[in-house]
Amino acid sequence: MNRRSMLWAAVSSIGAGLAGARTAAALADESPSPKLKVVYHLNDLDRVQFVLGNIQDHYDGVGGPDNVTIALVIHGPALRAFHLASANPDFTSRFSHLSKAGLQPAACGNTMKAQNVRLAELQPGFVSADRGGVVLIAELQSQGYLYLRP
Repeated sequence: MNRRSMLWAAVSSIGAGLAGARTAAALADESPSPKLKVVYHLNDLDRVQFVLGNIQDHYDGVGGPDNVTIALVIHGPALRAFHLASANPDFTSRFSHLSKAGLQPAACGNTMKAQNVRLAELQPGFVSADRGGVVLIAELQSQGYLYLRP
């Protein structure tokens, strides 16, 4: 066997090994991934309907709430949309549907104080982020939640 033949055999072996490694990596990527966790950040009143639509689209896009955990952290002016006293029936129905699907809404405790609103005065399902909405967002991110601010 001459040098050229030996070099060709070595290169072919390395190429086959790399191809096998790529195939194994591709198969590993097809294994089920852990459930995705996402936190949506909402503070603009004029974006409330848009963000709720994004959340519904997110559930639909991943095949339903069994495939994703979604938290919604609200502070600032956007919290006004979730006051029971000012919500219209269509909004209440839409939000209730998302909550029943598993949405985890949290209201910033600082915003609640500023707006003089109690948890019982918000749409059902809310929890209070007593140390603040931005603190909760950072904590969720440290737990592996992906941050979205549409």
